[in-house]
Amino acid sequence: MNGTYVGRLSERDPLHGYLQHDIQPQINTSSGDSTYRVFKLNASNDVYLYEDHNTGSKVIGKFFLSARKKDSVKAASRLTREFDNLSMMRDYGQKGYPHHVVKPLGRNYSMNALLVTEYCDGELLSEAILEAIRTGEHGNLYHKLTALAYFLASFHNRTANGMGVEFHEDCDYMDRLVIKLFENHSIGRGEARELYWLRDQWRNQPRMWEDQKVLVHGDATPENFRFGVGLKVMAFDLERTRYADRVFDTGRIAGELKHFFMRATGNQYAAEPFIGHFLWEYACHFPNRDSAFRSITGRTPFYMGITMLRIARNSWVNPEHRLRLIGAAKECLRRY
Repeated sequence: MNGTYVGRLSERDPLHGYLQHDIQPQINTSSGDSTYRVFKLNASNDVYLYEDHNTGSKVIGKFFLSARKKDSVKAASRLTREFDNLSMMRDYGQKGYPHHVVKPLGRNYSMNALLVTEYCDGELLSEAILEAIRTGEHGNLYHKLTALAYFLASFHNRTANGMGVEFHEDCDYMDRLVIKLFENHSIGRGEARELYWLRDQWRNQPRMWEDQKVLVHGDATPENFRFGVGLKVMAFDLERTRYADRVFDTGRIAGELKHFFMRATGNQYAAEPFIGHFLWEYACHFPNRDSAFRSITGRTPFYMGITMLRIARNSWVNPEHRLRLIGAAKECLRRY
């Protein structure tokens, strides 16, 4: 568990009663005098872990309304969307072993748009990547990437709807990233023009329109997947789940791998063996593995490129690494 202990939840807090009487009975029998220890987790939202000191049971609470995000209408909409997406993917069979989407246990709009889900223990993908970089031992990371490829292939293939992808939506997303980078002075006008030109070259490639839409996780980052024994993968944070090209997810994982290794080593090619392994393992879940691999890798550079632009826009990225990310993104996007 990665989190910072922030104290005990007051029994006078309405959240205490909600956890004890509405949530706790779904996990185990409440002792009637629950005492909750609270841990702040690292996340883009206000996310906390609540541990019942008496039973040891844990749940995750995610608040969509906060001092940082004050739009109550938008918060309610985001809460509804994530709760429904979690339920939907579990209805598709993504629960249990080996593919498990966390179970939503409750939503309470009056408590700062709170979503409560089950807690799943396991190794984060980010932890596996950093351990491989630190120790040079790569077997565990290769295994985790095999399991994740299996999970995502199941997630995608179960939800394919037979309708062609609408690649222009991902081009629009790239436009928003370019605008953000220009506005925060990370790129100049000339670089923005080049990125728009590269976008159009990809838009004109027939292969970018050839696949059918599937439900994608939408935020497939190393912080949103945990691993258990064997091939067990546990996924959470499905707020951005939508219909799109399957490579939106696999390309993001590839881009994140490139970012992690490049940040640690300064070598933008250090992650290539892991990216290749991940995509090859993903392709094995199709009738013609070679054909699937060619199709997926033909579209991957675009999605890797926009992933690195997405990371580069963040304020926590230091200027030197931001420049490397933008340079690597342009190199990927030039492979149209």
